[in-house]
Amino acid sequence: MRYRKINNTDLNLSLIGTGCWTFGGGEYWGAQSQKDANDVVHASVANGINYFDTAEVYNEGRSESSLGIAIQGISRDKLIIGTKVSPSNTYSGTLDKHCEASLRRLQLDYIDIYMIHWPIHPHSIRHFTGDEQIINHPPQIAEVFEGLKKLQKAGKIKYIGLSNFSYKRLNEDIPEDVHVVVNELPYNLLCRAIEYDTLPFCIGNEIGTIGYMTLLQGILTGKYASLRDIPEWQRRTRHFNCSGTPLCRHEESGFEIETGNALLKIQQIAYQNGINMGQLATQWAIASGMTCSLVGARNTAQLEENVKAADHQLDPQMVQLLNEATRELKEKLGNHFDYYENKLNDRTL
Repeated sequence: MRYRKINNTDLNLSLIGTGCWTFGGGEYWGAQSQKDANDVVHASVANGINYFDTAEVYNEGRSESSLGIAIQGISRDKLIIGTKVSPSNTYSGTLDKHCEASLRRLQLDYIDIYMIHWPIHPHSIRHFTGDEQIINHPPQIAEVFEGLKKLQKAGKIKYIGLSNFSYKRLNEDIPEDVHVVVNELPYNLLCRAIEYDTLPFCIGNEIGTIGYMTLLQGILTGKYASLRDIPEWQRRTRHFNCSGTPLCRHEESGFEIETGNALLKIQQIAYQNGINMGQLATQWAIASGMTCSLVGARNTAQLEENVKAADHQLDPQMVQLLNEATRELKEKLGNHFDYYENKLNDRTL
């Protein structure tokens, strides 16, 4: 396993991180046994993976609890744990309580990277609470970062991070005296919007980047014969016509032709080069500048497939070939990386 250091920190993240959203089971992913979660975590560490990503909202806290059980007996210096607090829970006096709750579920003394899950403004917060008082009177940005600095000073968190913060939000919301070490962002061959300005800003300002949806929730593994075979939960993004599922909310006609063409080209490139499609997609994400790319695993067999992707470094020509294969889709989707909302409702802006 190779590692990338986040500048101005002592963090060396494995190129592949284990995403723990499925841990604890829930409506979105279905059941997940604790034994499988334990096995995945221990196999991850055995293969050199040191970053594990979760959030307080994942499966109503069960993801954190399950991860907390799974890491028991593992040396703390082999683990970098990142979790996220919902923007609705970042008020002064509320933030510290939610941090303490995450610590209890994770069974940790401190969290390595504590991230704000989405930008702090009414539209974003609406997705985490129905409380109109909170929605209409969101926490003040300065208040939030002061709270994070206090948690840091108290030793409850080691580093401050963000998730889903666009170039605009990074420019406007971050106080000069706050050291943000990472921005967790959606990034894969079919979701390249961060390349327009957010990723360059992070790289230029020495902010590490953790990519999620590396395989677009299984779509980039090649296991679906057609777009119609993709489960409804995974067809809610702007890639798909919103009329195809009542679960969708972006209300756009989508870009199914471009998405289908891109997938076909990626599949052909993988076949011609004798590479597993999912591994190729992960290798591309690693080669394209992310500090760490998250890949979920339901069991150790899937984990081993993920690990293989880190064994091979994709050459620049192959990266360029894949870039060209997905260029049209990138241009159609534009500079908007909230893939579940239309441009006017983009929660990252």
